[in-house]
Amino acid sequence: MNAKRKGTHNEHRSMAILESSGYACTRAAASLGVFDIIGVGSTDVVLVQVKTRDWPSVEETETIRQFPCPPNARKLLHRWRDRQRLPDVREL
Repeated sequence: MNAKRKGTHNEHRSMAILESSGYACTRAAASLGVFDIIGVGSTDVVLVQVKTRDWPSVEETETIRQFPCPPNARKLLHRWRDRQRLPDVREL
């Protein structure tokens, strides 16, 4: 599986987790924006950056941190490692 396909697969896995928690999700990865997934819940919004293998670089993490969002939005990082059933999750 090539890197792009693996990343897309992991984005869909993250979406499935969010959807099972009650979020309506859309994939925004093709826009090459800061976040890969936007999930809208009944009380909050989650903005998710999905990574395969490594956490984002210091620069990328700072870009995510500085991204303006409403008070009810949470910024999450999902890191998928090989043969892992669930991602490692960090909230910024």
